[in-house]
Amino acid sequence: MENNGNNNNNSSLVVLNVYDLTPINNYMYWFGVGIYHSGIQVHGKEYGFGAHDFPASGVFEVEPRTCPGFIYRTSITLGQTNMSASEFRTFIEIMSCKYHGDTYHLISKNCNHFTDDVSFRLTGKQIPGWVNRLAKLGALCSCLLPESLQVTSVKQLPEYHEFSEDEFVESLSTATPRESTEIEEEQQKHLLSASDVTGDVIFVKEAHAK
Repeated sequence: MENNGNNNNNSSLVVLNVYDLTPINNYMYWFGVGIYHSGIQVHGKEYGFGAHDFPASGVFEVEPRTCPGFIYRTSITLGQTNMSASEFRTFIEIMSCKYHGDTYHLISKNCNHFTDDVSFRLTGKQIPGWVNRLAKLGALCSCLLPESLQVTSVKQLPEYHEFSEDEFVESLSTATPRESTEIEEEQQKHLLSASDVTGDVIFVKEAHAK
């Protein structure tokens, strides 16, 4: 069982898990820059933000330090929240309304902007500047960056265990955003990217306005 470092069952450490997007970070790191993905760990789960083509939650949940498609680098304790697990779940579902997959942008609204926002709301502290420094530098000359570098290719798709490989490929070519939003709620959503992905990535269902 994970030890959160406190005796209050309703509280949890807030931890930033940082991943390398490329092995070249081993060299870039020493110059204070790099290309990183980050997730925020609270109550034993890690939450990140990814892109897909639809106006729905891009916030996803994984086991800590195991986000598929990335190379785990380090963990940084940011502080502590007194939210209970159920309170935090409500909080992250509300945050999901603000972070739709089709609003992801490498320079202005990426995974590190998400973890920075969550950290500040929970602890009053921001994530270390080096985690998202390259995006901040890129913002100074974003007009010079090709669009292909500013938007990721992550998709949100359902998992159909009964599909054959040929049927699954066919479903990708015929699926539309409207069809995706009509998928039954009990079906898990998985994050697919251009890189090889293993392990479960479950999208957080966003809170609906009352």
